[in-house]
Amino acid sequence: MNKHWNIIEQYASVLQHTHLKELFIEDANRIDAFSRTFPFAFVDFSRQRINRQLLSELCTFAREMRIKERFNEMINGAILNVTEQRRVLHTALRTPKGKEIIIDGSDIMKDVHEVLDSIRSFSESIRSGAKKGYSGKQFTDIINIGIGGSDLGPNMVCNALKFYSRRDIAVHFVSNIDPTHLAETLKSCSPETTLFIISSKTFTTEETMANAMAAKEWFITNGGASWELHACAVSANLEKTQAFGIRPEYVFGFWDWVGGRYSVWSAIGISIAISLGFEHFEAFLAGAHSMDNHMSETKEEDNIPLLLGLIDVLNSMSYDIRSHAIIPYDEYLRLLPAFLQQMIMESNGKSISIDGHELAHHTSPIIWGQPGTDAQHSFFQLLHQGTEKINTEFIVCARSLNPVGDMHERLLANCAAQSAALMHGKTSQEVAQDLSTTSLGDEEKKTLIPHKVFSGDRPSTTIMLKELTPFTLGWLVALYEHRTFVQGYVWDICSYDQWGVELGKVLAKRILPAVKDATEISKVEDSSTEQLLKTMHMFRS
Repeated sequence: MNKHWNIIEQYASVLQHTHLKELFIEDANRIDAFSRTFPFAFVDFSRQRINRQLLSELCTFAREMRIKERFNEMINGAILNVTEQRRVLHTALRTPKGKEIIIDGSDIMKDVHEVLDSIRSFSESIRSGAKKGYSGKQFTDIINIGIGGSDLGPNMVCNALKFYSRRDIAVHFVSNIDPTHLAETLKSCSPETTLFIISSKTFTTEETMANAMAAKEWFITNGGASWELHACAVSANLEKTQAFGIRPEYVFGFWDWVGGRYSVWSAIGISIAISLGFEHFEAFLAGAHSMDNHMSETKEEDNIPLLLGLIDVLNSMSYDIRSHAIIPYDEYLRLLPAFLQQMIMESNGKSISIDGHELAHHTSPIIWGQPGTDAQHSFFQLLHQGTEKINTEFIVCARSLNPVGDMHERLLANCAAQSAALMHGKTSQEVAQDLSTTSLGDEEKKTLIPHKVFSGDRPSTTIMLKELTPFTLGWLVALYEHRTFVQGYVWDICSYDQWGVELGKVLAKRILPAVKDATEISKVEDSSTEQLLKTMHMFRS
């Protein structure tokens, strides 16, 4: 960690004992210093535990760490995934035509736009009905089979931008190896009018291929013909896709410099293009590219992903806040918290430094959440009066895409009220004043007061979009990507590998024979797993 962080820690140790509402009293213009406004968005981090001096020190730290410079090295092809010796170039996927990115003597942008052109042509032919199923009927159902980034990204985007979708083409997402996921999805589909998108870079991902094989079997056993008309793939393994009966022209490639959780901008997003139309997919890419430029070019003091990323680090390392709730006050963004869980925790949930040493500091917080106002009737009790320190992030749109009476105004009021309540809280004197107007007896009031006190002083950030559009969603998602980059770079970890997911996969392959055949249980290594398997066989017999 850069030595300048010690100065930051000193400022933070003083602010640790200052109530957030006192910071507003001390600085009458605080909201101006700790918010940033864009033509289509407003970001308010004034309720975070920082002041002007600490913000200045964070920016100095960012310059000394060369965070922006490292980001620009990344987008131009530096190898940031050092454990796998891979470049990290998801930003190239949304870079417009006209710019070159030369890697190993070749301009990768030519390949990127060739794939984009293929996505445009294919998605438009599905939407127009030019491509049809074996019986000559147009496709009415698209089933995306993938897991991790091949599912969470396109699923989140299709749901978030459903307002802009074609309602005569239903897009479904199947990820879980639990057969129920595929079975329930297929119940509403017909082989005649269903198109499968099988998304796996290697075309060997266990869950994806198990679902793909089951889908193909369903297609054939239910009278389907000409499978090659009903299946396409997003993969880099042409040999395996061809062996699975998928035409080469129905395979959309992507590259090893695209990580799964950053792949929604690639051919993994073909379901988005089919559902929304390619022009909306392009707008989604354009929004992300706008954020790329902002991160790359904007000075530290106004650089939103850089500032929010540094505040995340500050909360984790200086304020002992290791839980981060994402609360979108927008039903369309219901899946955003799950998407961000993978992006942030799979990237930065590491305990080893980039050069292989065990870290002495905390890294990624736990990311969780669900939409407001549902969350208010679920876990907001804990946010307001629990013992855990939690940083809360509110996301809301000023305009509703579906205005009905004053319902959206009520939604906005709830969002604003919750962030205010988390900061202000309610003192025992204020509670006593409220109770003084009731008919309760003195002893009842005395007993009730401590239960109605809110300490407040709980940090939050609010991101307000003018309206949820493909552009603003792309901008928002890229903001979180670059914020994740900032966190990982400061924590000195490799944000672009995911070795932590491997061990469970290896053990599952070892255990599978014992799941299928009870005589194999003796080969299991520990008594807990052995007993679990014995009980499982007893219940299944």
